[in-house]
Amino acid sequence: MKSLLTRWLLALTVAAATLVGLPSPAQAANWTPSSNPILFVHGWNSSASTWNTMISRFQADGWPSSYLRAFSYNTSQSNATTAQTVSQEVDKLLAATGATKVDIVTHSMGGLSSRYYLKNLASSGKVDRWVSLGGPNHGTSSANTCFSTACVEMRVGSTFLANLNSGDETPGSFTYGTFWSSCDGVINPADSTVLSGATNTKTACVGHLSLITDATIYGQVRDFVNP
Repeated sequence: MKSLLTRWLLALTVAAATLVGLPSPAQAANWTPSSNPILFVHGWNSSASTWNTMISRFQADGWPSSYLRAFSYNTSQSNATTAQTVSQEVDKLLAATGATKVDIVTHSMGGLSSRYYLKNLASSGKVDRWVSLGGPNHGTSSANTCFSTACVEMRVGSTFLANLNSGDETPGSFTYGTFWSSCDGVINPADSTVLSGATNTKTACVGHLSLITDATIYGQVRDFVNP
């Protein structure tokens, strides 16, 4: 009888949560009302849709859709220019949710514009945690074969990276985390992603794009931004 009553009460709770648009108990295992909204920044020659799998997983874990924002941008322009867009997107997400801080999750080149934003444009009160998935934080030889402004900035030894990495690689009161794979294949050297002062995690042997679709890595990212 007790087990039947427990199941009945749980069913009522789930139904009530569904009616008011709140996460069910199963979904809310990770998200809490104090969790930050998340801004996703894609990489070179990509778009906001690259985040569809990860966003759907965050939603399944209870994050409201209004707390998950991805946007597309011109990946040929300077990362310094894109940083201005990142700044605008952070402000939009804060305004839409009423939150006081956001977390930023990035893939590949998206880590560079967002790092520029944190170092040069961000108010320390706007961002809590930042994640780089396979970011060319110290350059990649793959960028030697493309010639847009953004590609030149991603080359090992570029002026852009020298300035970005000068002094403290993880400045401000933000919490930095990187995830990199020895089997990345696009970021060369693979450990280019690693930053001094960050929590640096070597993942399983996965390719560059799998860093944003692998279920295990998703769980690691989720737990990093929502400790």
